[in-house]
Amino acid sequence: MTASATIPKPRDLERAHAVFREHEPRDVFYRAARELVEGALRGDSRLKASEALAVLLQTWNKTYYQHRSFDEQHMLDIDHLCESHDTDVELCRGMTLDELTPDDERFVRDIYGDFEAVLGPVGAAKALHLLAPAFFPLWDRAIAQACGLALQKTGSNSELYFRFMRLTQLQCRELRSAGVPSDDLLKRIDEYNYCRYTKGWL
Repeated sequence: MTASATIPKPRDLERAHAVFREHEPRDVFYRAARELVEGALRGDSRLKASEALAVLLQTWNKTYYQHRSFDEQHMLDIDHLCESHDTDVELCRGMTLDELTPDDERFVRDIYGDFEAVLGPVGAAKALHLLAPAFFPLWDRAIAQACGLALQKTGSNSELYFRFMRLTQLQCRELRSAGVPSDDLLKRIDEYNYCRYTKGWL
């Protein structure tokens, strides 16, 4: 299947946002996690970035942990991810997805691959998005499938994620040209994708 992404209209995003807020109470955990991660990265929180990420991972990605332990070792593994990629995260936080180029493929695949090894293909995208919310888009299995990028076994999805970033970049450019503000655009696109492909609410 050829990879492709539907370009939603601005009105589609608005409708999806309303539907998402009506039907998805877990959005509060996303907002809380964003605040916690921002505080941890600024250094004005008693929480570490890994602990802040755990707020979202244990709610938005709970399916992944049905047969896996979210124990002390797992937290240490997330700690190591954050520490080993702190420079990469700082760089990405200063970028938007619009700045992504084909030359960034190896960089993206390396960082995503490391996160995927610990958090799985969906959890990796969620964690990276929280760390750099204007650069890394969110996905899940249904969304990837709908884009022609069906997820494979853990450890083999970094190329697919980079292709998904390129597709989402196209969506962002089209929506901005239609007058949609850039603030939280990746989150709004994810709400549209989630409502349409994951839940079938649209």
